[in-house]
Amino acid sequence: MKLYFSQGACSLAPHIALREAGATFDLVAVDLKTKKYGDDQDYREVNPKGYVPALGLDEDNTLTEVGAILLYLAEAYPSASLAPPAGTMGRYRLYEWLSYISSEIHKGIGTIFYLEESARGAQRAVMAGRLAYLDGALANSSFVLGAQFSVADAYLFTVLRWTRLTGIDLAPYPSLQRYMTALSARPSVVAAIAAERPAKASA
Repeated sequence: MKLYFSQGACSLAPHIALREAGATFDLVAVDLKTKKYGDDQDYREVNPKGYVPALGLDEDNTLTEVGAILLYLAEAYPSASLAPPAGTMGRYRLYEWLSYISSEIHKGIGTIFYLEESARGAQRAVMAGRLAYLDGALANSSFVLGAQFSVADAYLFTVLRWTRLTGIDLAPYPSLQRYMTALSARPSVVAAIAAERPAKASA
């Protein structure tokens, strides 16, 4: 299994999930500007969409899109308990959260990277309401679904890391600050972030 990733991108979410699951996998760094990976290979032959993540399962099967990959990993490694059982209300709550994180948080924060500075303030204001909702939802919970870490947490943590790069202050959201601090210390998160750092060139 191969995870195609780019440092700082949303591919960190499935990377965290893979480590939570104890899966065996290879990391393949992708240059999103040149669309190249490895020995000058064209990443668009792996994922014609041109962005990460992509999860290479075998020669004939590559899965793309964060939510789909996260659900696949949760089901492929049931012993890791990364999702509530299929058919339960908990599973549907997971789908609900993955949809919200994707459409309202991922896209909402990610959009700021591509806006002119004059338009960024308005988008930050839009995000203030969404972050306030998250802060309330996490006020009495360690994780998105309650007491159990799930793939939704891997995703939410990943996109909330972008707040510091987009000028969004989390100070007004104490529950989110607590959440981010706790997840930042989680072994799978620490290992994934460290593994994605570019290797330093030797002197």
